[in-house]
Amino acid sequence: MSLPETEIRYTIEEYLDYERQSEERHEYLDGQIYAMAGESGEHGDVCTNLVLSLGSQLKGTDCRVRSKDTKVLSGPIPRSRFSRKGMFSYPDIVVICGEPQYLDEHRDVVLNPKLIIEVLSPSTELFDRSQKFWRYRTHTETLTDYVVVSQRMPLIEHYHRQSSGEWVLSSVSDIEGSLPPPSIGCTLKLTDVYDRVSFPAEPEEAEEPKIKLAERPS
Repeated sequence: MSLPETEIRYTIEEYLDYERQSEERHEYLDGQIYAMAGESGEHGDVCTNLVLSLGSQLKGTDCRVRSKDTKVLSGPIPRSRFSRKGMFSYPDIVVICGEPQYLDEHRDVVLNPKLIIEVLSPSTELFDRSQKFWRYRTHTETLTDYVVVSQRMPLIEHYHRQSSGEWVLSSVSDIEGSLPPPSIGCTLKLTDVYDRVSFPAEPEEAEEPKIKLAERPS
């Protein structure tokens, strides 16, 4: 998440009015509006691969996949036009099972995601792993799976909500491996997720300097 556009604190109503007229996307966090940065080629390829993989597997089910332009509310339903508490975000990938539930008649803010995927970027990774995930798991009761995907290396991390409410982490980093989010009956194969994605070369390890010990004087 980038720096807020201004230090002014907006109500949720003001944010939604502003966003519905804007040609650019902005996220909202407790009164502040943040412009969304552009994406790298790798980020775009990974997101497209995820949509293709999940979309084909979800055909014929009651679940659907959406990407990029789907706003999700993570926070209390605003009870007043002056409310500022909450987060509106644009996850990279959203899976909704059953009929989508919307905030209002505009039908542009989803309330019932089942699975959310964020493709990590250097500028957003800390926020995606901390504040954003905390909001998702605290305020989104329908969410059972949160997946973060690296674009710098083959690595997918999957957080799954247990019946007790506890979140359990599993991960896979083998390019020939796969990860099956159980709640939607799909399998994410790393070879599919990272199709046509080139990873930066790892820097070679510097050779350990050879130290010549001084001879002990006789």
